[in-house]
Amino acid sequence: MAAGCSTGEKRSAGHDAGQETGGDTGHDVTGRSAAAAPSGALGANFNEDPDSVTFDELGDLTTGWLRGFVPMPEVEADATQQRAVKKLLDAQKQGYRTVLSLKFPYNDRPLPRPDSPEMTDELDRVDRVLHAVLDTVDVLAIGNEPFIESVQQDRDSGALNAFYEKVAAHVIAYRKKHFPKGCRTHLYMGALNFLDQPDKRTKATDRWLAYARATPEIEGADIHPHVDGPEKVQAYLDYTLPRLRKDQKFLVTEFSLVRLWKQHLTDTVPAEYASRYHLAPDTPVWQVIKDALADPVPAKQWQDFLAMSPWFENHKHFLRNQVQKFRDTGQLAVATYGVTQAAAMARDFGPQKDPWLLNSLYANRTVEPSGNGLPAHNYGFFDDFRALQRPQDRRPVNKS
Repeated sequence: MAAGCSTGEKRSAGHDAGQETGGDTGHDVTGRSAAAAPSGALGANFNEDPDSVTFDELGDLTTGWLRGFVPMPEVEADATQQRAVKKLLDAQKQGYRTVLSLKFPYNDRPLPRPDSPEMTDELDRVDRVLHAVLDTVDVLAIGNEPFIESVQQDRDSGALNAFYEKVAAHVIAYRKKHFPKGCRTHLYMGALNFLDQPDKRTKATDRWLAYARATPEIEGADIHPHVDGPEKVQAYLDYTLPRLRKDQKFLVTEFSLVRLWKQHLTDTVPAEYASRYHLAPDTPVWQVIKDALADPVPAKQWQDFLAMSPWFENHKHFLRNQVQKFRDTGQLAVATYGVTQAAAMARDFGPQKDPWLLNSLYANRTVEPSGNGLPAHNYGFFDDFRALQRPQDRRPVNKS
């Protein structure tokens, strides 16, 4: 089924019948499952690299949700051909529910000002994406990591808020115009970072959530807790949830302990590990990872490396524990977690590299293939991710 306005307008007849409420599992006029508002789901995330994950890998995870983001400069005339958009549309056809974030990378120059020619060009690209995905993807996040993907002056001056409020208003108006009878796509404001640091909770972040709260069409906000300790995640919830309406939920499309892992890259490997695998006793952690990227190791050796390292072993259930805390709030819409060790994670690995690859559900670049056609499972996180999948979140099999 092609995505776009015409098919969406036909589907909207089902919404009038009340098929997009609560936990409805009915079908719309095309026979597709109605898009109930998500609640407490856990899905997979490929970020900007849709080629890094296959549907066989997603099937092994038993998840029914997939998330990625589209870098807006990549959007050309036909947005359905942009890699992230295409992957999510393909996933939707296979029965997955999907989350798409719009990424506006302006970390090296000022954001376009409202009513400027540059803003017009940006909104034209937004329209192309909306034409491709509205009433098809389940969740659209307006912004990826706006407080990272912008310059400090724009964050301080209010220009960041003005830009994203303009984009959000445009998305809302487009949806209302093209889907007057209802649209399956739920709208959220994109992700806040570094909320565990008091100096990052600013007038701009206050205004961000105030806009989300005051705008009826916005169903919540996204957070990205990448922290150096599990206890730091609570600051995100304590700041965000009181600033949302009672009927709003939150997304967590990225979360990890990557900042904790990075603190230990220059540690020496555990003595037991060095002895067992014949390494010099002063071998640093980052060197073990770099060597495994160059020459993948057996699964048992990778597991020993992580299990013998207290900084990892003590937090191997971070994913399980944190998802439960998100769900316990009663306001989680969808959380998503990184699937594979993407190429960018492995490039030029060293002591200053952010070790995202330690978070991944699959250890596809550091461990030898499993022999069943799928990458090796990463220690701790893979099993917990699969155990967290609930029956209501699993995708329906699309026999067509």
